[in-house]
Amino acid sequence: MLELTMATVSGTDAGATAGMLMAEAPSEPGAIMRVGRDKAVCRLVTPDDWLFVSRVHLEFLCGPDSTWHLSWLQGSQPDPSSEVRLVVGEYAQTVPYGGSVPLPRGGSGEIIIQDRTGPRSVNVGFYHEG
Repeated sequence: MLELTMATVSGTDAGATAGMLMAEAPSEPGAIMRVGRDKAVCRLVTPDDWLFVSRVHLEFLCGPDSTWHLSWLQGSQPDPSSEVRLVVGEYAQTVPYGGSVPLPRGGSGEIIIQDRTGPRSVNVGFYHEG
């Protein structure tokens, strides 16, 4: 099972959270969850006017070995207006634009989509049951 929670944060004040959403999916090969602005295909949806997030920005896909992979999908622009980081404990890793990284099994962490032009971010917490 992969559990996701998403908070949208705007402003420099840590208390400026706009809302919290949750989603989960079983760790079965082919299971998929997406994060972005498009309500038709994304389980977790960001505000429509947050254009630093693509229509479909992040994809969580469960592979044949029941390991979840995070992909930052390449959007319509050659250069993204955000950056994506994976944080697990003390470890932080930048996710490449158009790239994919495995999520640790039996672990938890956070994926941060940071607006490059202002103090806004989308914080997606995850828990991947072992």
